[in-house]
Amino acid sequence: MINRLLIAAAVAATALFTGCATRTPQAFENDADRVTPAGDAVYLMTATLRNDYKKGWQPHLLVVNIEKEGATDSSGRFNFTMDKKAQLDETDKESGNKYLLRMQLPAGKYEIVGLTELNRGFPIMASFFTPLHETLVVDGKGTVTYLGHVDATVRERKGEEFKAGPSIPLIDQAVAGASGGTWDVAIVDAWDADEAVFRGKFPALKDVPVRKGVMAPWNRDVAQKWWAAH
Repeated sequence: MINRLLIAAAVAATALFTGCATRTPQAFENDADRVTPAGDAVYLMTATLRNDYKKGWQPHLLVVNIEKEGATDSSGRFNFTMDKKAQLDETDKESGNKYLLRMQLPAGKYEIVGLTELNRGFPIMASFFTPLHETLVVDGKGTVTYLGHVDATVRERKGEEFKAGPSIPLIDQAVAGASGGTWDVAIVDAWDADEAVFRGKFPALKDVPVRKGVMAPWNRDVAQKWWAAH
């Protein structure tokens, strides 16, 4: 069964990559940006993405997909796109790519739906989608919270496990391992290592207190049910 939402994610990835869809900028893209008491809350996260199944096709993160509870149109869907500051280590080696993520959101209840990735190598262009399905309740202004580190790896898919990306285009997705692979994800508290990187790279965070609100452990069953339902 072709997963319609994963296909939509692939289309969105291509559109964002080519500048044809709305992007949500990450916090602190400008070094002059500051955390203010009246500003929207900021959430920090790091992610390492690897493809152990087809090592020559390492995923490059394109979008963090977040939806507000009850969203029915684009106003409640946030596509936080990558900027140069997000690319902590993106060398396309077999060890994968690592990113610094900064999402700024108004008060409300959200779902961190997942991460959309792309890999291009002429003539192949493959897309991936890492399901997270994490609940995020934004309850204040002017706060900065660390959500943890996402360690996500593509491995060969077994049986009816959800796919690491859409099935089509058939050749591109198969060559890169997106349709024949699945994701294993671990969410860990890596603040001891991440803190110095965030504070050193973003002047706005230099002396700002950062709360810790590490996401719940990743749930494969939730990801599997979502995939099967769409």
